[in-house]
Amino acid sequence: MGSADFILMINLAVAGLLAAAFMAIAVYGTGRASARWLAFSYLLGMAYFAIEFSIPAFSNARLPVVAAFAVFLGATIAFNGGLAHKYGVRPPWAPMLCFLAVASVAVYLVQDLPRQSLARMMAYQLPYAAMQFAALGIVLSSRQRLAWLDHLLALVLGASAVQFASKPFIAGALGGWGSDPQAYVTTAYALVSQSVGTVFGLALALLALAVLVRDALSEATSKSETDALSRLLNRGGFERHANFAMRDAVRRGVPVALVIADLDYFKSINDSYGHACGDRVIETFAGFLREAAAEHHVAGRIGGEEFAIILPGTNLAAARLFAEGARNAFAALPIEGLPADYRCSASFGVAELAADEGFADLLRRADAALYEAKNAGRDCVRVSGTLRRRQAPTIFNGKG
Repeated sequence: MGSADFILMINLAVAGLLAAAFMAIAVYGTGRASARWLAFSYLLGMAYFAIEFSIPAFSNARLPVVAAFAVFLGATIAFNGGLAHKYGVRPPWAPMLCFLAVASVAVYLVQDLPRQSLARMMAYQLPYAAMQFAALGIVLSSRQRLAWLDHLLALVLGASAVQFASKPFIAGALGGWGSDPQAYVTTAYALVSQSVGTVFGLALALLALAVLVRDALSEATSKSETDALSRLLNRGGFERHANFAMRDAVRRGVPVALVIADLDYFKSINDSYGHACGDRVIETFAGFLREAAAEHHVAGRIGGEEFAIILPGTNLAAARLFAEGARNAFAALPIEGLPADYRCSASFGVAELAADEGFADLLRRADAALYEAKNAGRDCVRVSGTLRRRQAPTIFNGKG
């Protein structure tokens, strides 16, 4: 067994392990179409390496060579389909499958050219390069926000495309790819080609695997931090994200304010109209918060009928105006299941982060301001002074 044969067997085993790894990811939860397509891609890779390994057994290797080419190109197409599902891009199935058919016919026809012909070598390698460039385009055309891992995947895809395009010239420099398909596995080019292919194939697989694992962990974290009824962050999730937002605001030197809201007479709504109506009140207020919040704001349900929103880049006066607007808007919203003339209300406490103050202190002061609002008759806003100034809470009563 030659060195190239040994590498082919390693590639076959590695492709099987990678297919199993992607299938394992696909099992966890729904919407794992990307993992399934990537698993299928490496199953096709196994078939390709098996065909390559068997070619020396054929007296006329024309059809096995074309079959190996078509299967491997099909594997790159399946890989592209997996990337498209991952990055929210519509998979270009029709163009890729047409390209597969045309390229396979071209490879079949160029078998009549001299084996060391550059045109013959390019017809075999350039379609692979084209599919890798297509994969690069899929990643870069995504509307999703790309992190460093996604950019690294794009970089390796581009490098892989270049190595496929350069293989005809590498083959020429190393004395060609054998006098016939059966002799290919004994050439220096086969050893180099299989080794380089293994490095890039493994790098792409591991990067794709890392991206999917990252997304799966992010999804699991998001679910653990999300309140099912309101679809806002739960208390733990809110505190974690609010701390991040607060630190970022401090780093940028911009103000940050916290608004806490509590639904008025919520227990009486549950007692008088049922818990289903109470749930709709929570859903309605949470939906209003989601619409009112900007992208950089952090909103959460931190208690049964208590909500909070942190406003980076917002000072105390602007946060108070936000709370007043929210109070007025919510009071005007009809709630399904409640009498037509029934209007819900909420009380608000507002505080701005003071110098050398932590999130726990900010939360405590906003909560104290909310407590003042509840004691003042509800449906109003209270604003806490900063710790540095030691001000008493200032009253902003929406009722006049």
